[in-house]
Amino acid sequence: MLFERKHLTNAELISIYKRLLFPRLIEEKMLLLLRQGKISKWFSGIGQEAIAVGATLALEPDEWIMPMHRNLGVFTTRNMPLHKLFMQWQGNKDGYSKGRERSFHFGSKEHHVCGMISHLGPQLAIADGVSLAYKLRKEKKVSLAFTGEGGTSEGDFHEALNVAAVWNLPVIFLIENNGYGLSTPIHEQYKCESLVDRARGYGMDAVKIDGNNILTVLDTIKGVRDYCIKYQKPYLIECMTFRMRGHEEASGTKYVPKHLFEIWEEKDPIKNFEQFLLKESILTDTGVEAIHHELKQQIEDELQVAYNAKPMVVDTEEEMDDVFAESSAVSRQSSIIHLDYADIIHDSRFTIHNKRFIDAISEGLKQSMIHHPNLVLMGQDIAEYGGAFKITEGFLQEFGKERVRNTPICESAIVGAALGLSLEGYKAVMEMQFADFVTVGFNQIVNNLAKIHYRWGQNADVVIRMPTGGGVGAGPFHSQSNEAWFTKTPGLKVVYPSNPFDAKGLLIAAINDPNPVMYFEHKTLYRSVNGEVPEEYYEVEIGKARHVLSGDEISIITYGSGVMWAEDFAAEHPEISIDILDLRSLAPLDYAAIRAAVKRTGRVLILHEDTLIGGIGSEIAAWIGEHCFGLLDAPVMRCASLDTPIPFNTELEQNFLAKSRIEEYVEKLLSY
Repeated sequence: MLFERKHLTNAELISIYKRLLFPRLIEEKMLLLLRQGKISKWFSGIGQEAIAVGATLALEPDEWIMPMHRNLGVFTTRNMPLHKLFMQWQGNKDGYSKGRERSFHFGSKEHHVCGMISHLGPQLAIADGVSLAYKLRKEKKVSLAFTGEGGTSEGDFHEALNVAAVWNLPVIFLIENNGYGLSTPIHEQYKCESLVDRARGYGMDAVKIDGNNILTVLDTIKGVRDYCIKYQKPYLIECMTFRMRGHEEASGTKYVPKHLFEIWEEKDPIKNFEQFLLKESILTDTGVEAIHHELKQQIEDELQVAYNAKPMVVDTEEEMDDVFAESSAVSRQSSIIHLDYADIIHDSRFTIHNKRFIDAISEGLKQSMIHHPNLVLMGQDIAEYGGAFKITEGFLQEFGKERVRNTPICESAIVGAALGLSLEGYKAVMEMQFADFVTVGFNQIVNNLAKIHYRWGQNADVVIRMPTGGGVGAGPFHSQSNEAWFTKTPGLKVVYPSNPFDAKGLLIAAINDPNPVMYFEHKTLYRSVNGEVPEEYYEVEIGKARHVLSGDEISIITYGSGVMWAEDFAAEHPEISIDILDLRSLAPLDYAAIRAAVKRTGRVLILHEDTLIGGIGSEIAAWIGEHCFGLLDAPVMRCASLDTPIPFNTELEQNFLAKSRIEEYVEKLLSY
């Protein structure tokens, strides 16, 4: 192995050696602790240390790195306290995730390390978002994301590379090619001769290097970093290496031919660099021994600190509180008006205009862009075209292409990029062209956005706009009501306005909220519903329902298009005293308002456009049965759409929708 020291001094080379050796010695200790049952699992990076250490040394300390399982060298080279890392691996509350995450599934904003999730691809898109933030601020920085050769088969890899290339982002994609994805060898993983060929297909440069040569890794990544900053372009590096132990310790290595271990043992990154230092008289045998002793003693000292950590004390209230970040300080500023519809009726402070539902959303979005200079909009066709429904029409001219960004057709990468922007203090609103298309970005939403604050205290300041619902003859893939997919996911807020006033106020509140919010906007309401909307910038509180109509015979609890259906039904049946509650927010639910609605009539019909089984109505009905049983005069009933995909033919669609069965269910409930 040839080492080119170039301009590096003896002191710098010795420092690099210590950085390289430290994770190896820690791992050897961890394997011992694993056998002793003091930790539960370990993913070994033995044999691959040069990549993690070299990459981290090549970057500035405030540039984000997205590491994977085998990148202990990233954490140690970023000087994360070892005793706290030990606490993390032991599942202690004083670790980086309060005992909520395992091994390397955590991050630290202080150290600019973003924690991975088990789905390997999403890290890459987060790096896109971070680099976009650097680019918008015109900072001379890069982000760096690790993946393995197996991870390059995932769609997220291709989406992230494509977005980075199209947007000219200064991001480094680093592949650790160790020959196996768990037990699957590379010839069963891909057919191209080298993974650098994939990068060229996306219009970016790439290089393949010896990942076991620490000086090659360091020098290459330093040069690539300079390139990315100078030309504002991404770059891919394929580092060839080998995993000397199993995918994780329990899986073993029986599937690997023995001769490969012999070959790669000769290429050991630490032994070879150590021999180089000895040969060049930069270190002596005594010096090497002293460094080993010093680092081993440091490991033992730090481990003793971890052993002395307090035992886990379970605090349910803290567990619940940490699912969401605290409300943004900007939401509490006196300059932001918090309104409900009743507030504007007789208040001369407000300039009221009659607006369509769609125009209220557009106005709320535009005012938010003015209020938050760090807000970025992303979505397919939202710039020059103005979006599929023209909500962002004219935004490009007013706010510019940097903040109003057309995206390739790659929902997962854009959700990930939105999260990456959050890491650097930006806000993001992503438009799903249709709510149905969210399936392609589902993993990023429910596993990354939703869980990140609970896992390691990082907020996801992201709003995803979801044009949803039927009634327009658009068929099974443009008309689904899929809000229930998200209401059961802790960490997501879900809002669903039914009128222009709430549409504007809830959107502004969602953007001001530091947590991920799924904002559902019904397509049928866009141009069919009008209402009074203040010109002013105001919020409608998330998690607070609206009492629409007072009655004493039957309560209809609903949201979205269901509110319009219920109001129309009440107008057509003045002989029935109907009470209507508009939930507005589906997560969190306003349980106090639900209880009050039950109390007013004793008969409850839950109405929603979503299908019956698994809809949010099931949860509400169960809650009422559990908490309000004594207030009921009849069983809680649910009126929902058929448990079929939503059909295209308009007659079939009308039969599918819950609207067609309201009268039937009201009669059942009243006659009980």
